[in-house]
Amino acid sequence: MTGTELKAGLRAGKRVYGTCIVSPSPIWPPMIASVGLDFVFIDTEHIPIDRIELSWMCQTYAARGLPPIVRIPKPDPYIACMAIDGGALGVVAPYMESVQEVKDLRGAVKLRPLKGARMQAILEGQAQLEPALVKYLGDYAKDKIMIVNIESVPAINALDELLGVPEVDALLIGPHDLSISLGIPEDYRNPRFTEAVRRIIEKGRAAGVGVGYHYSFGIEEAIAWAAMGANLIVHSSDYFLTRDALRTDIARFRRELMDELAAEGHADEAVVI
Repeated sequence: MTGTELKAGLRAGKRVYGTCIVSPSPIWPPMIASVGLDFVFIDTEHIPIDRIELSWMCQTYAARGLPPIVRIPKPDPYIACMAIDGGALGVVAPYMESVQEVKDLRGAVKLRPLKGARMQAILEGQAQLEPALVKYLGDYAKDKIMIVNIESVPAINALDELLGVPEVDALLIGPHDLSISLGIPEDYRNPRFTEAVRRIIEKGRAAGVGVGYHYSFGIEEAIAWAAMGANLIVHSSDYFLTRDALRTDIARFRRELMDELAAEGHADEAVVI
């Protein structure tokens, strides 16, 4: 799948599937490419991945037909440009709550390499692009995907305004931070959480953009949200999926061979992705 195909699918409501990739191992991409995914999600907000590693990962996954979507550390257009320069085809800016943040992300993802006062005038509707520049910038960004992370009550309340910024391709729900903002930490089955997710999905799909989530705490809730209309599905991560599979298998070995159970390990407090 190309970035252009992924973007078109998101806007059309087609469900697309990915997972969060933590490992920069060179033997990971062929394995990941074999499991039926449509894209990969690379998180630089919570995961320590440097610029060279990020670019290597983006270039390699894109070459294998898996468009790389990168979440940058903060809503910063310069960091967004840096991710795209490294090979990202989609950019997610975290914890967005203001129209200005979305406009700035649009400038970085959809109007680059235009910059400075000229770009700001375009973003504010105070100037028009020349026809040749319209075509040039459109061609430059044709496979680039702009995704807004919705992770708070203020963001939900501002959704109509955020979605009013042109060229948003998708909304990505951050379940963990959203549950915190709602005052119901990690209570993903709470009716208030379900209603918040439903509201985001309905508003996003009504605006003709994709809506999805990155969720690592089970599959039942994720399937239910997809049934509501979510179509950008980032299922767990290589980190959690490997941990959970290994934990299950080792527990079975010990149980069936009647070996002493190992002491419970610490929870993954430092890993919230």
